[in-house]
Amino acid sequence: MSVSFGKIEAILDRFPPQPEHLVSALQDVQAEFKYIPVAAFNAVCDHLGVPRSQGWAVATFFKSFSLAPKGVHEIKVCLGTACHLKGGARLVEGLERELKVERGHTTADLSFTLDTVNCVGACALAPVAVVDEQYQANTNSRKLKKHLKKVAAE
Repeated sequence: MSVSFGKIEAILDRFPPQPEHLVSALQDVQAEFKYIPVAAFNAVCDHLGVPRSQGWAVATFFKSFSLAPKGVHEIKVCLGTACHLKGGARLVEGLERELKVERGHTTADLSFTLDTVNCVGACALAPVAVVDEQYQANTNSRKLKKHLKKVAAE
């Protein structure tokens, strides 16, 4: 996705030039582009009068912010206790091989972002993977591979 300066300006127009709006402005940028592009990050800091070092500290502190492009589809595999005991780590390893990407990264074609989380709050459904905010309960590598082919085709 290319970065549109018009979209960045439209976001910044919603915020008065005050540092206390940093998190909100970064959230809006993240929502628009699915990550925080460098050009948008710099524009937000400049507009709000926030030193880039301070903006960087905020953007890297919150896990919800991403400074790298995310895939069209996001996969989060639960590695909480129940999911771990029922094969969550094997799910991640299988996805890393299948997608040719390491956890915490995005495939080269920007189709998928693979990540792990400590708990999704669905222990009775373990192991669980969340694909585009949809829970894949009691899953295994075969089921997950089939589901990913389906979402990629949509």
